[in-house]
Amino acid sequence: RGPVPLAGALDLRQNWPNPFNPSTTIRYRLTVPATVRLSIYDLAGRLVRQLKDGIPEGPGTHRATWHGRDSCDREVASGTYLYRLEAGRQQATRSMVLIR
Repeated sequence: RGPVPLAGALDLRQNWPNPFNPSTTIRYRLTVPATVRLSIYDLAGRLVRQLKDGIPEGPGTHRATWHGRDSCDREVASGTYLYRLEAGRQQATRSMVLIR
């Protein structure tokens, strides 16, 4: 799959590697400055970890790394997880697979 463009301002890429163990990198591109929130969810919709929360970022390519740990720094189980990027009023979601 290729990038997911949203109104030209947000481009969320597929994480790499995928599947992953023990960590993965999430890349995205902004064409305009935005306040960013990047969150990891399980398939039940529960928040697992907040990677970025209200961080102002400028145009360009950005990245974040997830080490397969929850907000209490405990390892999470193998499975499919969702990552959601919110930038300003736009958002995009993709899935990833953790294999322990």
